[in-house]
Formats: sequence, C-alpha cells, structure tokens
Amino acid sequence: MKMKTMTSRSRAKPATRYVVVVDGKPGAYGMYVPDMPGCTSMGETIADLLSNAQEALQLWAEDAVNSKEGLPKPRSIEAIRKDPGVAHDLAEGGVLAVVPLVMETGRPVKANLSLDAGLLAAIDEAAAAHGLTRSAFLASAAREKIAAEG
Repeated sequence: MKMKTMTSRSRAKPATRYVVVVDGKPGAYGMYVPDMPGCTSMGETIADLLSNAQEALQLWAEDAVNSKEGLPKPRSIEAIRKDPGVAHDLAEGGVLAVVPLVMETGRPVKANLSLDAGLLAAIDEAAAAHGLTRSAFLASAAREKIAAEG
C-alpha cells in the first residue's frame, strides 16, 4: 500500500495527530503507529507509554524530514480500524489512542503573554524550584499538557 506523504520539506502542522495501537498489560505496555512503519515505543504505565509515544513520533518524523522522505499523512481512526493488521490487533485486545506530533524547530521565538500577576509569581517560584527559566518552565508545562490531552 502506498502511503500519502506531506511534502519532503514540510513539518508537521501544529495539530498533527497520529493514531497508535496500544497493547500489553500493567508494567509492560507497547504501541506502534500504523502510519509510521517501525515507529514503536513501550512504557510501564499507559501514561509513560503515551509520553514515550510522543517522543517516538517526534524522532521518527525528524528522521523522515531529514532524509527528504516527508511525513505520512495521518489516517482517520475509521481508516486505521479498517487496516487488516490493526483490526487483528484490536480483536486481540489492543486499543487505539491518539498522540500529538510536536515538531520543535530549535528556534526560539518571543511571545507576548498576558497572565494574572499572582499566577506569574507562582510560575516564577515553581521555575526557580526546578532550576528552570520562566520560558523553559512554561515550555515544559505546555509539552506535558499537550501530551496528556493528545
């Protein structure tokens, strides 16, 4: 089956999400991405797995873009369910999850944000407690929120 790809120069759009197949049991969960051949990950918990899955997607996508292959266009959940291999895995107890692809460029940009003064003070305190700058703390919090909500 020939996969549709985004252009070789393209990066994932900010809201690009891929369907993953999850299986396993507590202490040993695994996942694969039907639209990204060879993209797999594991985790002791579902939360760990989904966090690791986001990193696996990012690394796979970076390799695809760097090698000029381009990114595969994500299929819908309905299309993924019709894939014979996925249908088999679902029949064996696998489940589907949606994982966001966050492609970082390594190029910081300034953003002007308006926050409540009390919230900003709490952010600065938490950042200092973790040895981070405000920007690094907010970026980390944003990554965690995006990963948690898929």
